[in-house]
Amino acid sequence: MTAEPGEVLANQIGANLPFLRRYARALTGSQTSGDTYALATLEAILSEPDRFDTALKAKVALFRAFHAIWTTSGAPLEVEASASGLESKAQKHLSALTPNTREALLLHTIEEFSTEEVGQVMGVGAAEAQELINIAYQEMSKSTSGKVMIIEDEAIISMDLESIVAEMGHRVTGIARTETAAVKLAQEERPDLILSDIQLADNSSGIDAVNKILQEQEDCPVIFITAFPERLLTGEGPEPAFLISKPYTEEQVRSAVSQAMFFSSTETLKV
Repeated sequence: MTAEPGEVLANQIGANLPFLRRYARALTGSQTSGDTYALATLEAILSEPDRFDTALKAKVALFRAFHAIWTTSGAPLEVEASASGLESKAQKHLSALTPNTREALLLHTIEEFSTEEVGQVMGVGAAEAQELINIAYQEMSKSTSGKVMIIEDEAIISMDLESIVAEMGHRVTGIARTETAAVKLAQEERPDLILSDIQLADNSSGIDAVNKILQEQEDCPVIFITAFPERLLTGEGPEPAFLISKPYTEEQVRSAVSQAMFFSSTETLKV
């Protein structure tokens, strides 16, 4: 039986929706704001199906529809009167950046679009997309540096993360392999950023470790690393604003670290 066009469209959107949520959250620095824009995208496609360009790859078409909404109502963000200190700080940072650079960087590094696909999403040529990516790296690398704590039980991965972070100009406070060790390490030296795996060596939880740390250091941004990002992007409860997938690339780690430091986001997964 041949699927109806509407069913095909729903399946294509459903398969890529977790990744749109991830992108929108990283772009806004907030689960709530990111999910609001993702929902607005779905509503727009339902009311106007032509917004989803079937001539493009499904993921590209979905993100392109998102950007049509984002560029008219979401970027650049304005500092709202109700914004918290962290939100206000992030929004002020955003206003100083060259327009469209963060979008291009996130699309290319976190979502792994080619420069040509980035251009399709943003409505620019591949050469312009590459230039936006280059500018984003330059501008965000100057935004901040600090102390990074790594929670990871696999030695090769932890060493790789340590190397990447150090090359970015940050200092690694230490590497913890278990929940207990992570909490202790955070108490010994307060980190400015945490990179955390989900499943740790003794079957303890990186999520639990982070939540315990944030009870005392609530303004510390966190990036979770997992082989199954879609499991943490269901939209059914509090979820991380910053998330990268295993296996990761160096570009993805660099981008995520820059984004998290930039926003100082504290949204994490509470279970």
